[in-house]
Amino acid sequence: MVASRRAAQRGASPSLLTAVRAALTVIGVALVGVLAALGVASAHMARRVVTPANRVPDTRILTLDTAAQTITLQRTPDTELPGRYGLFTTGTESYVKLGSVLSEDAASVTRKLLTHIGQNSVLAPDAAFSGWYFSSPGELHLPHSPELIGSAVGPCPAWLFPAGDGDVWVIQIHGRGTNRAEGLRAVPVFHALGITSLLVSYRNDGEAPRSRAGTYALGATEWRDVDAAVGFARRRGARRVILMGWSMGGAIALQVSLNSAHRDLIAGLVLDSPVVDWRIVLEYQARALNVPAAVSGLAIEALGSEWATPITGAGAAIPFDRLDGVTRAPELRHPILILHSDDDGFVPSDASHDLVVARPDLVELQVFEVARHTKLWNYDQERWTNSIGDWLTRQGLVGTSAD
Repeated sequence: MVASRRAAQRGASPSLLTAVRAALTVIGVALVGVLAALGVASAHMARRVVTPANRVPDTRILTLDTAAQTITLQRTPDTELPGRYGLFTTGTESYVKLGSVLSEDAASVTRKLLTHIGQNSVLAPDAAFSGWYFSSPGELHLPHSPELIGSAVGPCPAWLFPAGDGDVWVIQIHGRGTNRAEGLRAVPVFHALGITSLLVSYRNDGEAPRSRAGTYALGATEWRDVDAAVGFARRRGARRVILMGWSMGGAIALQVSLNSAHRDLIAGLVLDSPVVDWRIVLEYQARALNVPAAVSGLAIEALGSEWATPITGAGAAIPFDRLDGVTRAPELRHPILILHSDDDGFVPSDASHDLVVARPDLVELQVFEVARHTKLWNYDQERWTNSIGDWLTRQGLVGTSAD
């Protein structure tokens, strides 16, 4: 057989051999092109993950009725939600508060304005829907003070809202692409229970100092700035500290819980729409954006590799295993309350469910539906508030002394 194949090769015409070589060359070039395209797309995705994000418009203002004090927005899964929200805008107003849905159709939603808009106001069409509601500490009408938390990267601004006897504190940790104002919604809840609130910033969030690389480490380094805030609380008299993390702030809270030198002071964690396993989140978001699995897989691999840091822009390899709360569940020692919507739309609740299965002795999960990402307070304020209050009571953090 070998001999006959060689004979056939000897008998092949020069033109046929030339055509075969040309075809193989084209296939090779195409393959190299495909691999190069995958590499470029993966590098782009990886850089987006670790680059501090600006707020991106996610809806449009269709009409503004200053006489009726209503606003009509493009309909999205977020803008159609019942409850109170905020809207980041540009023009004569930078942020407005929104009330209940007054009317809706297949393409639009009309909501009540809770911020008065003058008749001469002009708002650009592009806007970003937000669950913040409160945008500055003065809106809460509670005593507060600006503070600076000393960390390895420099002084990190914080807001302190004293309450009760100062024995129990909650440290609010905001999510990716936001700032400490995200946690203002929770301050009145804790204040009413006699718990002091400290809303912190951390490296590269736009308020705290930049790290050398200026990029997110998805909690792998940011936790140190929050740990400095725990030390700050201890020096100010706190005897027990609750960590409350929103979205990526949940990943940071878990890292503080696992790694802090002040672990003895931490009494528990409250996590709203938390990132528990980054790989699940990144794969989910890639699918939502129709990014091919090959691209997202390469991006995650690159982010976790030291050799790829010049390409991804990360200061160091992202330690995904160390950031995986489910994998590290046996190491957890603090009680955890998770509030997560199964319709989150940004951070899937899968890993939150997995963490309950892994540590049912420590983790309680309150499952919401429809509420979307970090908008649980806005969607059902009563249930959200009662869930936290009931859990704090069961943990002995409300209505008891610190002894």
